[in-house]
Amino acid sequence: MKPETLETRLLKRIDRKQGDVFLRADFDDLGGYDQVGRILRNLVHEGRLVKVGQGLYARARTSLTTDKPVPVGGLKTLKEALRRVGVETFPSRLERDYNAGQTTQVPTGRLVGVNRRVRRKIGYGGVALSFERAGPAPR
Repeated sequence: MKPETLETRLLKRIDRKQGDVFLRADFDDLGGYDQVGRILRNLVHEGRLVKVGQGLYARARTSLTTDKPVPVGGLKTLKEALRRVGVETFPSRLERDYNAGQTTQVPTGRLVGVNRRVRRKIGYGGVALSFERAGPAPR
């Protein structure tokens, strides 16, 4: 019987995972750094994954409007990516104002409140998140 390829093992692990965001480090035990990187790059090229940051990948689906791969959860997936790298997210000032009824301007979701400085660029297809310093919402 032919042994499983690294790509097959990696795809099985992706199917078993709960979330939609994967770190490259999630697959370190499967093979070498370069091997895993090549397979992830191939999966991005095939449209099965989307690269959302350095070492960050998300499950992909085809966009109905552009026929290009986009993350399954859209901008919510990018917030999940932040949580995966250890950054706590909060509603931005604009989201808090909108939810409180102080403005009718609907926030785009591209501005995210974070608890500390973020130097990573997280996004896909030309859409990147912007960050503002924010804490938990007052009660």
